Amino acid sequence: MKIKIGDILEEITLPNINGSNFSLSSLKGKKVLLTFYRFARCPMCNLRINEILKRYDELGKNFTMVGIFDSKINNLRQAMNRHDIPFTILADENFKYFEKYDVKTSWWGVIRASFTRFTKFNKALFLKGYIPFPIKGHFNTLPVDILINEKGVVVDVKYAKDIGDHFSFEKLKSFSF
Repeated sequence: MKIKIGDILEEITLPNINGSNFSLSSLKGKKVLLTFYRFARCPMCNLRINEILKRYDELGKNFTMVGIFDSKINNLRQAMNRHDIPFTILADENFKYFEKYDVKTSWWGVIRASFTRFTKFNKALFLKGYIPFPIKGHFNTLPVDILINEKGVVVDVKYAKDIGDHFSFEKLKSFSF
């Protein structure tokens, strides 16, 4: 089922890197950015998290983020260790919610980003050191960003065209207040 504006997502229950089990319903009353990312060591995904973390204090107090990765929990914990993450990171070890919410895979989306986001991709690899190995998960998954209001209603959704395609930080900041 492709997510649309106005939807209320069914419960999502997955393991959190902090050792607990996460439940989407626990976030009612908060504004949420829910993102489906690629595999744990994805350079573009790690760069996205790093860029948001640098400006996280600019976001509203009633705002939080949830990142869902196509990864085993132990691999995800290891990959996320380099970040000091104040929000929820989850492992969808069986690709269950990726399939349920029609998260796409596309080799063209990988190739396109390597050309159109060449500078950003190189920054992720060489300046930040986000080396994608070992690749454990689908290599060609395209991200999905979902903005959910305090009542649990989807107010915007972006199915990416390539592996680096996300809502702008300015959009997140505006939504967060």
